[in-house]
Amino acid sequence: RRPYVQVDLPRPKTEKRLPTVLSREEVGRLIDSASNLLHYAILMTLYATGLRRAELCHLKVTDIDSQRMVVRIRQGKGKRDRDLPMTPKLLETLREYWRWMKPKTYLFPGMDNNWRSDKPLSPKAIYIMVRDAAKRAGIHKQVSPHILRHSWATHLLESGEDIRKIQLLLGHSDLETTSVYLHLSDRHLHSVTNPVETIPVSTLDTIKRSGRKKKE
Repeated sequence: RRPYVQVDLPRPKTEKRLPTVLSREEVGRLIDSASNLLHYAILMTLYATGLRRAELCHLKVTDIDSQRMVVRIRQGKGKRDRDLPMTPKLLETLREYWRWMKPKTYLFPGMDNNWRSDKPLSPKAIYIMVRDAAKRAGIHKQVSPHILRHSWATHLLESGEDIRKIQLLLGHSDLETTSVYLHLSDRHLHSVTNPVETIPVSTLDTIKRSGRKKKE
C-alpha cells in the first residue's frame, strides 16, 4: 500500500475584470429616460449617492436630513452606518417626488395590488427599472444599479476627489477595493507619461524627406 502523500496544487487564478462605467453623458440620458417620477428619483438617488441596491431599498423617509444636507445609510454592508452628502439637485428631486408619492416609512415603497405597501421596493424591481431605462436611452452596455455606483465613484475620482474620501463614501472597509477606480478613471489613465513620447527618434517629416520606407 502506497503511503499517503499530500500535494499542494496551485489554485487557478480567478479572472479579474474591470467593472463597466457610464460616461456623464450616458448617465444623463439614463436618468432622462425614466418613465415616471418614482423611477427618476430612484435613478437620481443611485447616481447622486453611489448607494448599493440593498441600501437604496431600505432608505427611509427619516434618513433624508435636509437640515444637515445628508443621507443617513443605516446598517449598510458590514453593518456599518454612514452619512453621505446630499446635493441641492437631489434634495429638489426628492422633495418633488415626496409631494407626488407621499411615502410614509420607506422612501421607495413597494406596490401591493397597485397600492403602496409598508414594505420597501424589491432589489429585483430596481434592477429591472434600471435595465429598462438603459434600453430606452439607447445605451448598449450591460447596465445595472451597481453600474451607477461604479460610474459615480469613477466620476468623483476624475473630478479630483481623494480616493480615501471616496472609500468612506462608498462604505468600503479596504482601500484596495476602492483602488479599482484608479484603473477606470480617464484622468489617471491619461495623466501617465508614456515613455514612447520621450525617446529620441526622428520625426515623421524627417523620415518622409529621407525617403526611408518601413520594412515589409
